[in-house]
Amino acid sequence: MLPLSRRGMLAAAGCCCVAAGLAGPQRARAAPADALSAFRTPCKYGRLVLGPSGAPGSFDERSVDCPFVFRTGGRFGMTYVGFDGTGYQTGLAESDDLVHWRRAGLIFPRDPSSPVFRYNAALMCILRDNDLRSSAMLKKVNGRYLGAWHAYPNPGYEVGPAVIGLAWSDDLRHWERSEPILEPDPNTAWEAGGLYKPYLVKDGGTYYLYYNAKNTEKRWHEQTGVAVSQDLKTWHRYPGNPIIANGPEQAWDARFASDPAVLRLGKQWALYYFGLAWDGKARDLLALGPDPYHFTKVPEIMVDVGPPGSIDEDYAHKPALISWQGDLYHFYCAVSGKWPNDLRGISVARSHPWS
Repeated sequence: MLPLSRRGMLAAAGCCCVAAGLAGPQRARAAPADALSAFRTPCKYGRLVLGPSGAPGSFDERSVDCPFVFRTGGRFGMTYVGFDGTGYQTGLAESDDLVHWRRAGLIFPRDPSSPVFRYNAALMCILRDNDLRSSAMLKKVNGRYLGAWHAYPNPGYEVGPAVIGLAWSDDLRHWERSEPILEPDPNTAWEAGGLYKPYLVKDGGTYYLYYNAKNTEKRWHEQTGVAVSQDLKTWHRYPGNPIIANGPEQAWDARFASDPAVLRLGKQWALYYFGLAWDGKARDLLALGPDPYHFTKVPEIMVDVGPPGSIDEDYAHKPALISWQGDLYHFYCAVSGKWPNDLRGISVARSHPWS
């Protein structure tokens, strides 16, 4: 039997029905509209914009997950991970309108000869303009695109202690991979069990690599931290990690505070992430701060789970943000049904109603 995966752990947590919105024991008075209106995306599209291919033998046959959205070459792009029953691999999709997406193929495949990429190869982000109101144009470093990946050592869905590294590309389709730059620190309890999603931000001459990690408990917790580099070679973990810790028992993020996506709005830093509560539901949340290290959680759900029978009745999580023509789009992984026969795909919500 394979080790219990992160996905299996989520399912094993169980769930009870809760109302959408701010219902539940953590309900808090929302901040004034003028303080949070720029960050909200209350209007769900209500359908998947990218789902499992269902094509036998394809890398994304069974599910798609972990969107990362950007703009380049006059169109929109989205990297996503696909699951084929063995592990993660990464594909690219393209769009002209952020709703209708075309698969452009596998761009970050597993490598059976590699001890790191034998089963999994998840390209999670590419360096981009991270202004909240921007169209997320990609940025180059020394003339090349720069991405960050993570990889799990075992077959299955996110099984084992993952590591994080960088990757370089000239065309977004062929990637040169570095050796791991971050590995789980066995002497640091909050991340000793393994690393998860990296999100790379450059501010001035400094690179910030945000990531979530887990402890070694059987029913583990996940929290979010950051590492810093000036040269992309030497990385230093922030001594105040985790910067997004789990909330109290009744909080939306009591179990997981995971999958960071970090943006700027003027001098304000915005860290979108998902929380997993003890009710078994995963929702996208937000924390705001004055600098790259200090964040205060917003007492409001950014994208909530939907009602029974909806595409996101179980999880609405793993945020990816982009602005276009005055609207803020919030992509997320939507999950419905019961694991291991659940439906996992990508949907979107935005700041203004859909026409």
